[in-house]
Amino acid sequence: MRQTGKNGSWSRDALSWRRCGRGVWHTGTRGLPKAGKLDKLARETMPDKPPLKSEGEQLDEILAELQQQHQVKEISGWETGFASLSRALDGILPGLYLLTGPPACGKTALAKQMLDKVAMHNRAPGIFFTFAESKEELRVRTLARLSGLENRAIRRGSAFLLHWYGVPKAHYKESDQIPPSWEKLKRTAEEAKEWLELTYLVECGRESDLEQIEERIKNLRTLRATEQVLAVVDDCQRLGNQELPACDRLALITERLQGVAVSLKIPILAVCPDLGEQPGTAPQAWAERVPDADVILVLEKDRERTKKLTEPN
Repeated sequence: MRQTGKNGSWSRDALSWRRCGRGVWHTGTRGLPKAGKLDKLARETMPDKPPLKSEGEQLDEILAELQQQHQVKEISGWETGFASLSRALDGILPGLYLLTGPPACGKTALAKQMLDKVAMHNRAPGIFFTFAESKEELRVRTLARLSGLENRAIRRGSAFLLHWYGVPKAHYKESDQIPPSWEKLKRTAEEAKEWLELTYLVECGRESDLEQIEERIKNLRTLRATEQVLAVVDDCQRLGNQELPACDRLALITERLQGVAVSLKIPILAVCPDLGEQPGTAPQAWAERVPDADVILVLEKDRERTKKLTEPN
């Protein structure tokens, strides 16, 4: 049955009221399940919540779990692959890690290397969300780091590597003096394949948002049948409203990312450049700018060392 009037229309079949004029929202009752059916439906759809327990009630359980840890650990979290960093952070634990610093100081390279090392040392899957770098460029960087070849040499392919690094025209007394070649690159890749199968690269576009990133993380946990995942979000500042000032935008983004890390109980490494009005913010000041981050890593340029590396030789 359907009736239409000045202020709106209602339908007993649809059990809804649609506002058309000055009417109000209204929902009918005809056709709703009976009270007994509602109780049954609630029991079927609502999961049972665990009973509320005090800290004292759970104390014995916590002590029992700690007692079962027979292995002596120097850190409580995942290995970062960098000994000093692992000790300083007590390893990688669930929470939000913010990696920031001036543009072009190596933030993306460090974040990707940390993801690789976590997968290598801990056999934990990781997912890298990139807004600026392509998957191909990130893969070339990884192979260059592992093999000792230059990025540009790998991009030119096997023919160039065999011509430039090949051994037919050279004479070396020791095998360890042979420069890197295409065969070495393939061998390096094969040795790394076991842990590379745990890492995933996702290219993000302008339409990408935090909900899509969270969904991808959940899909990875289902795919790998594990709750333990490391997620890296490069150029995370692109997730926010671009009309907001940089500081306000970053504060909102880190707040939401920290919420995802807590909800999923995973570590998230968010990377962003220093977009402040005064570049070169002191590391201590970042704690006030982004209070929701659990750990803030600030990269600084070593001008003397950079000068030596970049000067023509």
